[in-house]
Amino acid sequence: MSLCNSTSENRKWSSLFGSSFPMFPVEAFERTILKFVAIAESIDLPFHLTGGSISSVYGEPRLTQDIDIVVSPEVARNRVDDFVHRLASSDFLFTEGVVRQSVENGDLFQLLDKSESLKLDIYPRELIPGELQRSQRLELFEGVFLPVVSRTDAAISKLIWIDKGSQRSRRDLRSIFRGCNPPQQTEIRNAADKLLLSELLDEVLAESDEIR
Repeated sequence: MSLCNSTSENRKWSSLFGSSFPMFPVEAFERTILKFVAIAESIDLPFHLTGGSISSVYGEPRLTQDIDIVVSPEVARNRVDDFVHRLASSDFLFTEGVVRQSVENGDLFQLLDKSESLKLDIYPRELIPGELQRSQRLELFEGVFLPVVSRTDAAISKLIWIDKGSQRSRRDLRSIFRGCNPPQQTEIRNAADKLLLSELLDEVLAESDEIR
């Protein structure tokens, strides 16, 4: 965990991140996330935050109770015994068999912080190859900088989820795309072309944000 002085730009990120979680004090989310960070760092497990909360940072703020974390599938498999051991002595409730099988298969598993009653969704796989190497560090809490999915990868992941049927991701994608600079927008379009999703991208971007 990297700590440094706040700036007005970094305070903007933390403000946007915190506004995503109206049902709980932002301090509760900070405590829960940092418990996982401590475990990940203790076994050198690369990770970053993603999902709806990061969409609010990069695009239009929206309410969510999801905390999504991507971890390195290779390191998770190699260090699964250490990972389970650290979890066993933490505040997280989990099922060991589910964690082990999910890590092996690259499937989602969940951790419940029994102290805060908050849930983490852990993805031991990269939706976009190399996304963990492109992570950005943002100040999500005051003085606390954490790795998050890059802006372009956040947009591309939304496009993939839209292709899988997610309607909520459509508005997220438009909002994130508008916040990208021209080179980033070009990168997103190139990625969509490689995924054969260019037509879907154009369709989503042409839609109105108005609720009907």
